[in-house]
Amino acid sequence: MNKSFCITLTIILVLAGAGLARAERMSVKVNIANIRAGPSTSAMVIWQVEKYHPLEVIRKQGAWDLFVDFEGDHGWVENSLLDHTKCVIVKKDNCNVRSGPGTRYAIRFTVDKGVPFKVLGKKGDWIHIVHADGDEGWIFRTLVW
Repeated sequence: MNKSFCITLTIILVLAGAGLARAERMSVKVNIANIRAGPSTSAMVIWQVEKYHPLEVIRKQGAWDLFVDFEGDHGWVENSLLDHTKCVIVKKDNCNVRSGPGTRYAIRFTVDKGVPFKVLGKKGDWIHIVHADGDEGWIFRTLVW
């Protein structure tokens, strides 16, 4: 390999790694946020997400953030609708949310895939969570993203 090719390849790899390093976990801070096909209010709304929905921001463009979600879907959201609140989203159906951090605790309610929660704390492999409607409990860490 010639020297200029090696230098070019190195620069590409560094820039690609830098792009990954800039990825930032954010969450929706409003009751409902429109997810758009492009970085503009004139871009089509492709779906909506609720409060505490976690997103992995992969690129910023002005007042807009391009993200990937727990299912690998991409979209654009206005960055004024996001903050750094620690949140998780359920990635499986029929997950038990318990009254304490363990299977010996009573089941408070059951949730399905796609339900977001704010993280209140952690104890071992259990996460203390609360939904935007106030429902609160503990969920095992492998059940959420």
